[in-house]
Amino acid sequence: MAFEVRLTKLSPTMETGTINRWLKKEGDKVSSGDAVAEVETDKASMPLEVFDDGKLLKILAPEGKTVKIDELIAVIGTDGEDISALIAKAGAPASKTEAAPAAAPAAAPATAAAPAVPPKTAAPAVKAIVPAAAAAAASVPATPAATVSANETRVKASPLAKKLAKERGIDLNGVQPSGPGGRIIQRDVPASGPVASAPVLAAPSGADTDIPVTNLRQTIARRLLQSKQSIPHWYLESEILMDRAMEFREELNAQLPEGASKISVNDLIIKVSASALAAHPEVNATFNQTSIRRYGDVNIAVAVATDDGLYTPVLRNVDRMSLRAISSGVKQLAQKARDKKLKMEELSGSGFTISNLGMFGVDHFFAIINPPEAAILAIGAVKTKPIVNPAGQVVAGKVMGLTLSCDHRIVDGAVGARFMQTLKELLEHPAKLLL
Repeated sequence: MAFEVRLTKLSPTMETGTINRWLKKEGDKVSSGDAVAEVETDKASMPLEVFDDGKLLKILAPEGKTVKIDELIAVIGTDGEDISALIAKAGAPASKTEAAPAAAPAAAPATAAAPAVPPKTAAPAVKAIVPAAAAAAASVPATPAATVSANETRVKASPLAKKLAKERGIDLNGVQPSGPGGRIIQRDVPASGPVASAPVLAAPSGADTDIPVTNLRQTIARRLLQSKQSIPHWYLESEILMDRAMEFREELNAQLPEGASKISVNDLIIKVSASALAAHPEVNATFNQTSIRRYGDVNIAVAVATDDGLYTPVLRNVDRMSLRAISSGVKQLAQKARDKKLKMEELSGSGFTISNLGMFGVDHFFAIINPPEAAILAIGAVKTKPIVNPAGQVVAGKVMGLTLSCDHRIVDGAVGARFMQTLKELLEHPAKLLL
């Protein structure tokens, strides 16, 4: 009995999915619970599992194709099983397995025609590289052009990888594959091609480039537009004296074992934010139209930029974590975001987000709230500036800019101001974190 493999809903808001790559190929045995494909949703790239046993007889959605929820993408069954009705329903061509009996007699004339091909042609090489095409290639006289074509087929790549390589001007012959069977897949294609040696002021080519919008990027666009249109944003700015915080961080890092990952300024801010959220639960909340949910746990989303867009994985129970645990947790989530391996539970359940552009030298910026959260904290760079010390002297000091974007439906002016006061107090006196 043949079983249909349909695209299931892998996230609550998912409407379509893009087949990034197939983890199984036609003819492979599969069992219930096996992941057969990697699908890009509106949240992350996630594995698609099957719920039946058998052989993967036919793949109906090639890599790079975007399909709708519940669309038929593959068929599982047994050898020799007639699946033509299912394939016709999906509008796909007949499978290789089904076409094999009919194609066998037709192969004889092609074989008989082989003597017409001059000896020592490129046909054997083509056969070694592309077995499926050998019969057709045998009937074509070898020419220099045919040799070039054969060389081009040496690169095994998914349709999406080829498309990206063409758009980015990248030669796939120099790309290291990581897909099954030495195949180049989407993640192997570099973000840009080699740097050209043309002059800096070279005339533009005039060619426009259309870059496909991924599901994730479409979702980001919708959510940001929704946030700015429907959430009454208001902002609080503050400058923090970071001299003590930087000294505190240096002392902590000096106590770490050799080779241990260092605690960053971002890690320290996450820890301070968790303490401030615990002290001001009004800010640790989400707006749900008819109610405001105040969370019992402090779960903080951390913005992570990737080539595909912005992810906001969630670090849980941060108020109960040590700085070392926070540092390790953030690094793991960031790597999983870049590898597209985040799970749904790692992308939900936060009431507060932190976004840091300080490493790019940005002083201040106004972040857009991640709905339905109450607020997002934008972190600027730590810079040395002239400040006035308690003795009235102008001295050099380390200063960092913070901007809190608040949803006025949840966070009133006084509530937001008190939250920022706590942030400032803890960052300027970090020893209080140990109390």
